[in-house]
Amino acid sequence: MCWPSGRRLQAAEAADVQSFYPERFERDMATTEAEWLTALPRAVGAHPLTLSPGQAQVQIGAGHLTLRWQPLPPRVIALLRLQRLAVVFAFEGVDEAQRQGFMKHFDLSTQRGGG
Repeated sequence: MCWPSGRRLQAAEAADVQSFYPERFERDMATTEAEWLTALPRAVGAHPLTLSPGQAQVQIGAGHLTLRWQPLPPRVIALLRLQRLAVVFAFEGVDEAQRQGFMKHFDLSTQRGGG
């Protein structure tokens, strides 16, 4: 994706950063649990989502993604305090193409602005 000037959009650049998503991985995400829960339905798109405390299950085709999270201590940079969550992504029965497509949408949906 590009601006009318021809310069690439940051979201398009970020989408190129990770080209492979393993079946299981962990992320340190700069967000509060409330923000995470607000963003999650949009991030999973049309896939059925089941929430319970500290975890969620997303149906993807015949398989599913289990998300588990827990708060981490805030990251402090000078006077800035960033709330964080440790999030575990665990896919089961989801083929690589489905996993890559789902995560690309997920990452673009949860990406924050900047620049």
